[in-house]
Amino acid sequence: MSPAQWDLPPELCCRPMAFVALTGLDVVYNAIHRAIWDAFCANRRADRVPISFKVLPGDHEYPKCRTKRTSYEWYIPKGILKTGWMNKHLNLVPALVVLFYELDWDDPQWKEKQSECATKVEIVRTSLQGRNTKVAVVLIQKKTPLPPGEDLVASERASALCGACDLSGKSLFVLPHTDHLVGYIIRLENAFYEHAQTYYYNEIRRVKSHKEFLNKTTHQLLFVRHQFKMGFFSELKQDTQNALKYYRTAYSLVHELRAHETNMLEIKTMAGFINYKICRLCFQHNTPLDAIAQFRKHIDLCKKKIGSAELAFEHTAWMSKQFQSFGDLFDEAIKLGLTAIQTQNPGFYYQQAAYYAQERKQQAGQLCSHEPGVGYPAPDPLETPSGALDFYGQRPWRQGHQSIDPPDSEKEKQGILALQVKERDVLHSELVIALLSNAVAQFKKYKCPRMKSHLMVQMGEEYYHAKDYTKALKLLDYVMCDYRTERWWSLLTSILCTALKCSYLMGQVKDYITYSMELMGRASNLPEEQKSRIEKNLIKVLMNEVPQPEPDCDLASVKTAQSLWSDRISLAGNNEFTIEVQDYVPFVQCKAKFLYPSFHIDEPVQLHVYVRADCPHPVRFSKLCVSLSNQEYNQYCLLEDASKEKDILETSTQENMCLVPGKTRKYCFKFVAKTEDVGKKIEITSVGLMLGRETGRCVYLNWRGGWGDAASSHETLQASRSFKRRTRLPEQQVDWDTVAIQSSTMIISRVPKISVQLTHEPPALTNEMYCMIVTIQSEEDTVAKDIKLTAGLKPGQDANLTQSTQITLNGSEVCDDSHPALLPDIPLGDLQPGQKIVKPLYIHCVSTGSRILLFHVAYSVSATVEGKDINCKCHKFEHLERVNVDIPFLLMMDILSASPWPIELVNSEVLLASSMTPIDQPQSQVEGVTLQTSECASECFLLKCPPVQNDTSTVASGHYFISWKRKSAFAETSVVRTMVILPHVMVENIPLYVHAELPSFGRVRESLPVRYHLENRTGLVQDVEIGVEPSDAFMFSGLKQVRMRILPGAEQEMLYNFYPLMAGYQVLPQLNINLLRFPNISSQLLRRFLPSRIFVKPQGRNGDTSIEAA
Repeated sequence: MSPAQWDLPPELCCRPMAFVALTGLDVVYNAIHRAIWDAFCANRRADRVPISFKVLPGDHEYPKCRTKRTSYEWYIPKGILKTGWMNKHLNLVPALVVLFYELDWDDPQWKEKQSECATKVEIVRTSLQGRNTKVAVVLIQKKTPLPPGEDLVASERASALCGACDLSGKSLFVLPHTDHLVGYIIRLENAFYEHAQTYYYNEIRRVKSHKEFLNKTTHQLLFVRHQFKMGFFSELKQDTQNALKYYRTAYSLVHELRAHETNMLEIKTMAGFINYKICRLCFQHNTPLDAIAQFRKHIDLCKKKIGSAELAFEHTAWMSKQFQSFGDLFDEAIKLGLTAIQTQNPGFYYQQAAYYAQERKQQAGQLCSHEPGVGYPAPDPLETPSGALDFYGQRPWRQGHQSIDPPDSEKEKQGILALQVKERDVLHSELVIALLSNAVAQFKKYKCPRMKSHLMVQMGEEYYHAKDYTKALKLLDYVMCDYRTERWWSLLTSILCTALKCSYLMGQVKDYITYSMELMGRASNLPEEQKSRIEKNLIKVLMNEVPQPEPDCDLASVKTAQSLWSDRISLAGNNEFTIEVQDYVPFVQCKAKFLYPSFHIDEPVQLHVYVRADCPHPVRFSKLCVSLSNQEYNQYCLLEDASKEKDILETSTQENMCLVPGKTRKYCFKFVAKTEDVGKKIEITSVGLMLGRETGRCVYLNWRGGWGDAASSHETLQASRSFKRRTRLPEQQVDWDTVAIQSSTMIISRVPKISVQLTHEPPALTNEMYCMIVTIQSEEDTVAKDIKLTAGLKPGQDANLTQSTQITLNGSEVCDDSHPALLPDIPLGDLQPGQKIVKPLYIHCVSTGSRILLFHVAYSVSATVEGKDINCKCHKFEHLERVNVDIPFLLMMDILSASPWPIELVNSEVLLASSMTPIDQPQSQVEGVTLQTSECASECFLLKCPPVQNDTSTVASGHYFISWKRKSAFAETSVVRTMVILPHVMVENIPLYVHAELPSFGRVRESLPVRYHLENRTGLVQDVEIGVEPSDAFMFSGLKQVRMRILPGAEQEMLYNFYPLMAGYQVLPQLNINLLRFPNISSQLLRRFLPSRIFVKPQGRNGDTSIEAA
């Protein structure tokens, strides 16, 4: 049976509407007739009466009316409902035939046309052949008629025409073809609708009158038939309440029929039709609970009426269609305004329909698997003389047969065989997938994620059985994320097995490796022998060999897959794969941690990486690397197998690169932090572990943050909550669950080894030069250099104390208001190990009261950690390869001392070439500076380059002179003057100069004004397009996109108000500038003149203003 055989007939599913035939209209060649037809059919609104119109020729032959039966005494019905009956009354037998005829009341040929009209009416009546169909006449007139009673000629001729045509006065209409045509048409429709309702009312009475001739012994089928017909006529009459009553009676009667194998299908078919009608009308009456109750009753009554065991798949196909049809009705009602809920929505019915479709597929596989020599029977037992069945639900080879035993057992066998052979060709998986897809859409709509995932798994498996492995893998991969998150390990294992088969049959190497790694790991519920087989296949893939086929795969697909794998092996590239572990649960686990939350700058940073494998057999890796936030340290956190060329199965020379199942390996790394990282956090960004060889095929397992896969978070939580006593492990072994994560560490300053003592005799007297002696002693192992003392009143106290307190180093002088309250950075020179410095300080207090004093000692010391010297960098500027005309830039000079003796810089001077102009007066910034060995001094000058003559692209900068001498304590040395030629620079003209004015910082949720200046540096009018890119850290007001013109040499200002949303260093909204005259000038080039970041302070409290002022 084809799938369409189980589809409900369209005439059953549509909304029944009264059928009215229109004759006498030439809609092709007559424009007036076409306008009339369009007014009937085009753009019908919902408020117009439900009528189905059809234009038919005047001599159209309608279906013949059978001779009326006067007695049912010897009549034995052959079936319940004829297949053409519903279509006949919907589309073939009209309730009303309307004859359109062009005739005005004052037509000069009235008599002849009256006679012609009567003839046409008679032709219509003859073609109806005794049916009760009404006939009406519509006169198409050019003039608007007068009100009734005023036109005596019209009244007289109307009566004459009715007499000639044998019509009642209610069946004659006038249609003036004027501007108000649609209004007249709507009035005509209402009159036609009344005639049609009268016709269907009479039809119901006629059918009902047969009941007195029937008996329940031989006419059971007729009771069902007549109730169905009355219900259908009531629907055509739009009397849905009575229609529902007739259908309910018909449904009860159909289940009272004596059921046996020969008529089971017919009973179920009619029960399904009537149930559909009842449910549809219940939804239409907005009583969905009645519809659901009726459907449940229907299923309970019919689910055990299987019929012939050899055709059991027909029953499951019918059940599937019942659920699907009800789901469609439910969904249609929701679209029309019905409200559904999570626990009662169409998805459940589509799901059940899919379940029966799957059962049908299994039964078809069992019942339709004939011997190879068995073919389709000839002659075809499913053929009928007319090409269609006479009655719904009957067998083609025994139509009209109602007895218990089949008339011809041989024909019965041939018919069953034909149905089985046809069922064998049905694409069951497509049917199942379509139903599951409908169910998934419904569960997604009503937010039922687990139901959606469950059905998507079934869809994936159906795609797998249909050999559409790409779609299967896509669906399964999507669902596996949910099952990993919710830890449904048994379900995940089952899905992974199907996904592994798909990836093998498609030759997808990366997917095959990924799923193999999961199936070998702790999340898999597979037995050990299965895991062992998968591990061997994984090793083969890593050795660039073809893996063994997965069990229970289609043989033809396996052969195709083997050729695909052979092609993959022959390809030279594409042999490196990276797997982001946080999305999966592989057989290797990793935890990386810093040993401590912080490390001093003078001690090595220690990092431990723990790795554990859960596979059946030991596995060896070839590389382990840790990536840190400062990538300069990555080179110290690398472990690599020296035997790169060896086979993957050979024993490694490094024992610790082999992972034994269930045992935790620990790998230790350490490095020396750089001084510029003091106060900064170093984080583990990722850990990478490589399986396989770079020379063959390798896969990188990448742990972001240095630990964790899809199951680790929950496992860590469970371990922390567990009260289970842990077994004591040997000292060399590590308990995996006790390894805590420390993914970042802070680099802090070294602990100072210097003592500071303060000697004084409190209290201090007003206006006294109060002496305080500071004693500084070095406990360092090396020289403490450049010691500086900061002493005085601690900042942040009362402002009056600051004005009334002075401090000085000279006790003999009297302090006044010119002396500060705090002396910063008092130089004390160098301090040898164990040496002391004693420094007296004098404090003058004008007013009484307590004071908090601050004494701070700073110094520098050289240290060696792990054989490495710690060096400091003090500045960093962006290096420019070329400069722009009239745009300020910095000229930076670095002076590095290579002398073994100290060098004193006496003076420095820069002599600029004519092509360079200073912004400020150049002054030496290194005068008097002393450089030790390898020390560096720097100074910079702000310059600009005026327009270059002769279009020269490279210009000279000038000369730099340094005056220096050796610093000696024994004798005065002479000054040496050294000249350095400054490098040439490339100069470019830029058509537009952009710079910004903005505050040095912003504050969260406070306006930040930013003013952009755009200066046209050319002799042309510039067309400039400006757009502001949005930023997550700011809202802003101002022109988001603008196009402007800037005159030569003119400057344009643009003001924006930025509104910071987050604190810290934030990226400003970027300005995109497009110069239409200079398309080669990129926005990126112009953007470098603008600040890209700004520091945003947190939103302050009310007390913050005073702190800022202080």
